[in-house]
Amino acid sequence: MRFLPILCLAVFAGALNLSPTLYSKPYSLQIAVLKYNGGGDWYANPTSLTNLAAFFNRTFNASIDPDYEIVEAGSPDIFSYPFVHMTGHGNVVFSNDEARNLRLYLMAGGFLHIDDNYGMDKFIRPELKKVFPEYELQPIPASHPVFHQNFDFKAGLPKIHEHDQQTPQAYGIFHEGRMILMYTTESDLGDGWEDAEVHNDPPEVRLKALQMGCNILQYVFTTHE
Repeated sequence: MRFLPILCLAVFAGALNLSPTLYSKPYSLQIAVLKYNGGGDWYANPTSLTNLAAFFNRTFNASIDPDYEIVEAGSPDIFSYPFVHMTGHGNVVFSNDEARNLRLYLMAGGFLHIDDNYGMDKFIRPELKKVFPEYELQPIPASHPVFHQNFDFKAGLPKIHEHDQQTPQAYGIFHEGRMILMYTTESDLGDGWEDAEVHNDPPEVRLKALQMGCNILQYVFTTHE
């Protein structure tokens, strides 16, 4: 089985020390979007990860490739990416093989960020039970380090888009003390990462979304060594 994230993360942590001479290639790391079955729009927010990677690179003088990959839930290629992002508005279905593959990926050192683009919640929760029947999604408190990386979010997950006046919530799955999955809902971070003209968010709202996304990446790259 091909698995690179732990090595990648150890190297990438060096990038946060602002040492670009460590790299012989323009980009040292690539992240991915998860393609899944069930009919949900896994392809939503196509500019999100490109903009988030660019923002992270500017913030840390880092080298994430803004040209992200697309990886299927059951593919062995997922083990090449230390960070995988998942989004959509609708149905999600993991086969038994896909659930098993995701489980292996996450327990081996990978990280999955699921961002509910409004409408995914009732579908993703039962599918995550296929992946981790022994674990429940745990609310992530505002005191958690993911909210206090380079950017400080004292109240926890920020609200980016309003749908039904619900409070933004972040949940995690933890394995052996390590957060291996983060699920954000009632926030729409990914919408805030999109090109500015897509949603016409005020600059301060879009900046808030990018800063929170930057925190998630920084948390993954510096705590998953």
